[in-house]
Amino acid sequence: MTSSKLAYHDACHAIQTGVALDHANGGTDGSPKHLRVGINLTKCDHAALVRLLIAKGVFTEREYLDTITDEANAEVGRYETALAAMLGKKVTLR
Repeated sequence: MTSSKLAYHDACHAIQTGVALDHANGGTDGSPKHLRVGINLTKCDHAALVRLLIAKGVFTEREYLDTITDEANAEVGRYETALAAMLGKKVTLR
């Protein structure tokens, strides 16, 4: 992964591109229905936890947004590394 940090939205788009490239090259991470149910439930669980932790003063909304942006950028890096190994060449999802 290069050192430039993407905005959260841009990192999400890069992850989407990485998933599409993985699927186009034979990735097998589940059926659309299975994935959609998992995504919906994970989003509900995550939103509830974040709301609770912010309400309890554990962290601020700004800290949360900064941290999820950092993690989305890390996920971009993980896809770049995995796809580079799969394709045998450098992959940049930015």
